[in-house]
Amino acid sequence: MNKFWKWKKQKVINQDGGEGSERVLELRGTIASESWYDDDVTPKMFKDELLSGNGDITVYINSPGGDCVAAAQIYNMLSEYPGKVTVKIDAIAASAASVIAMSGDTVLMSPCAVLMIHNPATIAFGDHNEMQKAIDMLAEVKESIINAYQLKTGLSRAKLSKLMEAETWMSAHKAVELGFADDIFGKKKDNDSEEGESEEEPDEDKNKKENTPDEEEQKNASSFLFSRKAVNSSLMNKLTKKNETNGHSVAEIFDRLDTIQKFI
Repeated sequence: MNKFWKWKKQKVINQDGGEGSERVLELRGTIASESWYDDDVTPKMFKDELLSGNGDITVYINSPGGDCVAAAQIYNMLSEYPGKVTVKIDAIAASAASVIAMSGDTVLMSPCAVLMIHNPATIAFGDHNEMQKAIDMLAEVKESIINAYQLKTGLSRAKLSKLMEAETWMSAHKAVELGFADDIFGKKKDNDSEEGESEEEPDEDKNKKENTPDEEEQKNASSFLFSRKAVNSSLMNKLTKKNETNGHSVAEIFDRLDTIQKFI
């Protein structure tokens, strides 16, 4: 059995107060079409284990992602599974792993977990025709990934495309706020009144979300959303601003950096 993932059973308390059991999958490591060193999760391995039993299932995810086609296969298997699927992200669900996470009937995140979405990537070589084919293929793959995100979050395709373009990292609170997750697990609420207050907050936030996408992303300082593109843009703005004070152009700065790099 793959050392990065395994099935086990755990006791659960049913709604009627009786004890039951559910199957639990711990999905660890890279998602791939084939496993060369027994350190990847493949659709075939996943299917064999998924169909080895029945009943409700909980899937723990801690994966940096991998092959988006393999992830799509696993997503479909879980989406079509007859029992209830609960996904728990206990560390990271990035890239292709975030797509698998969207298959859960309920998606929960650890308070210290992160979720990352970005544009699909590939390696291509050849003339301009081959390069264009690769670009067109990536565009279609992105649209298929957006389908999974949109079904779960209800966000617009334009909004999701922008988040993917920026390579967006989300904390548990931000993922819940944007709809990628339903709740945070592992932290008990103090009393029913606090739980009621937490249920009222989304309605207030919903009323306030009549803002531009940029304003919406800047809200809720207690949650975390990191955009690599925003950081890069901020750095370029600083370089440009620096140029206005010392007389050096951005092109000159990059030429200098290239020269330095040759001697490192």
